[in-house]
Amino acid sequence: MTTKQLIFSSFTQFKNLKEARQTPFWKSILYLLALSVIMALPISFQVFQVLDNIKTDGQQIAKKIPDFEIKDGQLDAHGAEGFIYQTNSIIFTFDPDGKRSEHDISTDLMGNFISVGMLKDQMVIALPNSGTTTSLLGSNEMTLNYSNEALADLNGQQMREVLANSTIPFWIKAVTFIITIYPSFLNLLITLTIASFAGYIYARLRLTRATFLDCLKTMIYAITLPTLLSTVILIFVPTFDTSIFITLVGLFIFIQASKGWPRFQLPKQ
Repeated sequence: MTTKQLIFSSFTQFKNLKEARQTPFWKSILYLLALSVIMALPISFQVFQVLDNIKTDGQQIAKKIPDFEIKDGQLDAHGAEGFIYQTNSIIFTFDPDGKRSEHDISTDLMGNFISVGMLKDQMVIALPNSGTTTSLLGSNEMTLNYSNEALADLNGQQMREVLANSTIPFWIKAVTFIITIYPSFLNLLITLTIASFAGYIYARLRLTRATFLDCLKTMIYAITLPTLLSTVILIFVPTFDTSIFITLVGLFIFIQASKGWPRFQLPKQ
């Protein structure tokens, strides 16, 4: 049975999946990767929404930023007062008088907010503290001194124009989507392994001749339907527990498929 036929069978003709154990292992892994790509779609959609919110909020902040320039590595706002402005995704601090510190910007973080502070002598960006942030950046804070060449000529008009006209490049969305495939693949692989062990135990109890690899390849196709259903549900319910759902439904389909496997013959007494 071809891979295409197995995929079609995974939706209705569950018993036909008994032939999945005859497929090459590399084809099964490629199909698992394809399922991971599908699972990454709702996650990517959520990330894109966050990026769009940040872009929109940045445009709101642009309207609040007064004229300023960088002189001798320090923020000069020409007498304009500092302020703190909060949007749906960003807490922005403009502090030309040096009243706030790097620690203050970090403690402004609430939930998934990003805290950005233009302080007297540096710009501080504080991200939500997570294992990913720490592993990539070493900290959830980034500090940029105004003496840095990228900021040395920064002024109010430039910053307002950048924020007001900001767009999200296609390559950022593409990279984001590729990155989200990894956790989707890892989560699906763990779920698949657990379900395959349970399926293998069931197959051995029924005295079938199946090996663990047979069960694994069969389970990859058995989780097709619950994976697609989980993807749809995640769009509307982001907190939905996909692992349990995929495991239970996948096992049900696996049981239907394993009924056609040859069994050991018990010795006659």
